[in-house]
Amino acid sequence: MTPGEEAVAVIVAGDALVDLTPARTTLGTLAYEPHPGGSCLNVAVGLARLDVPTAFLGRLSRDAFGVLLRDHLTASGVLDGWSLATDDLSTLAFVHLAADGQATYSFHAEGAADRGLRPEHLHQLPNGGRLPPDAALHLGSIALVFEPVASTLEGLLQREARSRLISLDPNIRPGLIADRASYLRRFATWTADVDIVKVSSEDLAWLYPDGHEDDVVADWLAEGVALVLVTHGADGARAATASFSARVPAPRTRVVDTVGAGDAFTAGALTYLHETGALDRAAVRALDAESLERLLTFASGVAADTCTRRGADPPRRDPLR
Repeated sequence: MTPGEEAVAVIVAGDALVDLTPARTTLGTLAYEPHPGGSCLNVAVGLARLDVPTAFLGRLSRDAFGVLLRDHLTASGVLDGWSLATDDLSTLAFVHLAADGQATYSFHAEGAADRGLRPEHLHQLPNGGRLPPDAALHLGSIALVFEPVASTLEGLLQREARSRLISLDPNIRPGLIADRASYLRRFATWTADVDIVKVSSEDLAWLYPDGHEDDVVADWLAEGVALVLVTHGADGARAATASFSARVPAPRTRVVDTVGAGDAFTAGALTYLHETGALDRAAVRALDAESLERLLTFASGVAADTCTRRGADPPRRDPLR
């Protein structure tokens, strides 16, 4: 079996970068440690570590940081064959941590590898870029902000809409969005084509500062989204379909930092759907209240576990069992 031919349950398409997280030298001066990151890469790693057959679709640099990213994907069990090598440099994201562990970012991404994905690059992937027929597709974050990758993934989303389960996490980074009105118009076209929307309360506050969460969720469901997931950090998470809803509190845990917690939650949610045979559009729409609560409980546990380690380091399956 050649690379790209393995049974793939989820294709994750988007950003792959290096988080430079603050640390201290032996002299006590500020330093930065490199950690593999990027929302979409984190989701792919989180899924693979939870034993979901997963491939990452994107461009990875041949530079030292790109080697770090590729080794990280391989060591986590992400299937090979769906990422493209390039001499463009890797995107770097400097992480700034508040006293409570909450993270903000500054990005160095001009001309970088992951943002350079173009439509013609998709033809270089297995089967000429045709995705496995039964695989779900997840995308989002800064890959839907930076060009040309944003337009490339937007085209992929439109091509694959209604032919497979599609999951979206916008993972809003306000400092990277120069034209808010334009982004909101594009975002409305994305939600019209996807089956799962996962957002944080911070995402909602930026997207709809004058809207009420219940109204926004109801509008998405009325437009055809099958499942909406909203995370509230220490206040827990909620899930809603057109027929049922559920909420769970956040697990009690010792927080080292929150880097990658939202991505780990997404990986946990998709893992639950995979393990329960619900990783398709009809099955997601049929989830009842008990299933939604179990999904949230599992996904929140994955996110909480991630918060106990520095950087985006989601758990592997065995400890969770």
